[in-house]
Amino acid sequence: MSTLKEEIERRRTFAIISHPDAGKTTLTEKLLLFGGAIHIAGAVKSNKIKKTATSDWMEIEKQRGISVATSVMGFNYGDYKINILDTPGHQDFAEDTYRTLTAVDSVIIVVDVAKGVEAQTRKLMEVCRMRNTPVIIFVNKLDREGRDPFEILDELEAELHIAVRPLSWPLGIGAKFKGVYNIYEHCLDLFTPDKQKATERVEIDDVNDVRIDEAVGESFATQLRDDLSLIEGVYPEFDESKYKEGKLAPVFFGSALNTFGVKELLDCFVKIAPCPRPIEAVERRVNPEEPAFSGFVFKIHANMDPNHRSCIAFVKVCSGKFERNAPYKQIRTGKSLRFAAPTAFMAQKKSIVDEAYPGDIVGIPDSGNFKIGDTLTQGEDLHYKDLPSFSPEMFMYIENADPMKSKQLEKGIQQLMDEGVAQLFIHQFNGRKIIGTVGQLQFEVIQYRLLHEYGAQCRWEPMSMYKACWVDSDNQQAIEAFKKRKYQFMAIDREGRDVFLADSAYVLTMAQSDFPEIKFHFASEYNK
Repeated sequence: MSTLKEEIERRRTFAIISHPDAGKTTLTEKLLLFGGAIHIAGAVKSNKIKKTATSDWMEIEKQRGISVATSVMGFNYGDYKINILDTPGHQDFAEDTYRTLTAVDSVIIVVDVAKGVEAQTRKLMEVCRMRNTPVIIFVNKLDREGRDPFEILDELEAELHIAVRPLSWPLGIGAKFKGVYNIYEHCLDLFTPDKQKATERVEIDDVNDVRIDEAVGESFATQLRDDLSLIEGVYPEFDESKYKEGKLAPVFFGSALNTFGVKELLDCFVKIAPCPRPIEAVERRVNPEEPAFSGFVFKIHANMDPNHRSCIAFVKVCSGKFERNAPYKQIRTGKSLRFAAPTAFMAQKKSIVDEAYPGDIVGIPDSGNFKIGDTLTQGEDLHYKDLPSFSPEMFMYIENADPMKSKQLEKGIQQLMDEGVAQLFIHQFNGRKIIGTVGQLQFEVIQYRLLHEYGAQCRWEPMSMYKACWVDSDNQQAIEAFKKRKYQFMAIDREGRDVFLADSAYVLTMAQSDFPEIKFHFASEYNK
């Protein structure tokens, strides 16, 4: 019977993040392949294999070949229990990714060797830096033509503002790609393109071993030795403690599509990545080894199973041991709740779990009890903090396109808003419903999901709007006067809070100077 401490030490919970199309979902697939969690990797965009990527299970994801929701997958690898959170790369879904980063202990960033660091990667790295999250970088698509590896390393340092240290090194690139020298384990991995099998390995004692020349030819072997001496001269020794503090990023090279360099990444990752660490709550620092269970909801997903129309709240276990059917306190409402069917995930497939430990992600069936950011404990009043929300930047009126299905539309909007993908406002002037999102693609996803998951049709109507901001004041008369004056621009959110709909930056600035007693907030967390 293992102890709580042993269970914590064998867990690795991490997110895979990148710009769209860098190969994030493909890398997730291959990691699952090594964990024995799946037996055939679905070529995500291949028409020959109709089995799409395991982590992209929503219908719209399969059609578009992109991830629009974070999926959670857990599996065992050797002595380790690994929890992967595959995140959407598309910036319109950054909200989901930012929240996911609050639930992980480390991150793997995927970078395309041809494109280098892209905009979304930079943004996500900022979130990691704010939280000092340790980062490993996987430079992908080495079997295609791309940029010089040294150039990529320089760019990673300059763009992501982090020191880097290669732990593997490519021999050639694109059509001339021969393999990777594993600096961390001192061995040579030879490249043979194969989407299912791992690579051929040559064990060597040091880089001057003649077996390298025999395996890849003299010119590649000489180039490798020159590169490695340059690496030793330019980059500091790999320091595990600096990596764990989020100050140094180890870099690996490979091709996720061809299952190349992935096992090397995984083997090193399980050794150096941190196990679950203490988490700051508003009240105090919570240590994972504390015996009392605590955790927080970082994501809610409607319709994991379209046949049952159920919502699932994703709970990150932060301390103690979560047990099925045990009573836990929901801090926001003060209610005591028991969970008869908590689940563990393999993307959409779920299995009931009796217990879970810090670092694990547990799915709890939700009939509308939960909100993102909710804390669950064994009784102590704790509030986990730092769950980012957003002020929407795009707004549309949502109209019912099929009056016979108004109930379905109502329920669909309600559940999708619970997921935190968008926000709902009711215009106080005309009573119309407004949906606010951070990106255009969200509207398409909402419309698609309402139709395919709820049988409800909606129609969007454009509205010109600059920002939604929550307003309050210590002076009740001031807020009443403001609402009277701005009657045509007022809405309420789902909590019944007052929201000012500014249609231009100028209008917002004027309102702020005309009403000094009013506080304007641009995130919905302000009064939690």
